[in-house]
Amino acid sequence: MATVIPIEDLRRSATAALFEGREDVAVSIFVTAYERGQGPSLHLHPYPEVFVVQAGTAAFTVGNDELAVRPGHIVVVPARTAHAFTCAGDDTLRVVSVHPSGTVEQTNL
Repeated sequence: MATVIPIEDLRRSATAALFEGREDVAVSIFVTAYERGQGPSLHLHPYPEVFVVQAGTAAFTVGNDELAVRPGHIVVVPARTAHAFTCAGDDTLRVVSVHPSGTVEQTNL
């Protein structure tokens, strides 16, 4: 039987909702929306993370790289690599990030 969960039921803040699959499925997903200058601060995970930029422009820091990422692009961050991003434009930045883990494991830097 399929499970249907409203994203609003997963809301953690005004900018982010988080689905954690826990023991049901080995994936966790953030659905985010940020205004100019907003975004998660520098952190890392013990696993890779995949970002889907759906709208807006993101300024990503991945290790020593600085990337401008526009809608319709995917960013793959290797495991144990420091990363962060912010909304770099005037349009709302909408990003979905996928963690290949049933729970989010994060070290803030």
